[in-house]
Amino acid sequence: MIDSASETLISLAQAAGELPRRRRGRKVHVSCLYRWSTVGCRGVVLESIQVGATRCTSRQALQRFFERLSESRQAGANSGGPSQPGPIIGHRTLAQRQRASAEAGRKLAELGA
Repeated sequence: MIDSASETLISLAQAAGELPRRRRGRKVHVSCLYRWSTVGCRGVVLESIQVGATRCTSRQALQRFFERLSESRQAGANSGGPSQPGPIIGHRTLAQRQRASAEAGRKLAELGA
């Protein structure tokens, strides 16, 4: 949790500009930081706070985020297998949705709906 009184707040746009460049010298895009702060990366979510109309994080939160990502990667490497992200909670495959829809249709037919 970000403590706005003791941590250095920066907007996601500022944070994107301060991070090391990626492939071919490109900056990290602000949408990447927004994604990290909402759905996360490999199960780790970047802490953020809404300040008026601006989504912010802190330098300390970025540090914690990168440390957690490094820990999760090292834990995967120590298990002997490749580091695979876990299943995404709440997301079903097309086949699962179709089976659930067919089952619901059968139950409705039994009830006479």
